[in-house]
Amino acid sequence: MGSQRVIVVMGVAGTGKTTVGRLLAAALGVPYAEGDAFHPAANVARMSAGIPLDDADRWPWLDAVGAWMRERGAPGGGVVAASCLKRAYRDRLRAAAPGGAVFVHLTGERALVEGRMAARTGHFMPASLLDSQFAVLEPLQADEPGIAVDIAGTPREITERALAALRTFEN
Repeated sequence: MGSQRVIVVMGVAGTGKTTVGRLLAAALGVPYAEGDAFHPAANVARMSAGIPLDDADRWPWLDAVGAWMRERGAPGGGVVAASCLKRAYRDRLRAAAPGGAVFVHLTGERALVEGRMAARTGHFMPASLLDSQFAVLEPLQADEPGIAVDIAGTPREITERALAALRTFEN
């Protein structure tokens, strides 16, 4: 994987973006950023209360993630975990990354994702928002640089599948 690109690990809540993102960054020797850390307090409060974010809520968050990506663009690279559920969100982040961005879309059956969300502790996103996440989700399109990776298996297995698929984007 070319070191100038930023990898965005995307998907609905509960797919393992943070875990896989950290493992990918470690394997590639690049910095990692947690997309949730870029949310303003108002967004976290809304989600914690079970209120889905709308586009107006997401634009400032996406711009903050994009600023991080711009700093890590050519040369450099990095990995950031960010849901990026809509094409418009991914387009905005791609425009912010000078070396380009590649998306790793973590996908899985709703029951598996819901089970993982129910098992995790200390996260502000309630499982009650999962339906709204799936409703908004626009999978990667053929013209978008990215890959879909199934979340079945261990985090290491998922990461290995992602790394193998990312090799198609090597310079």
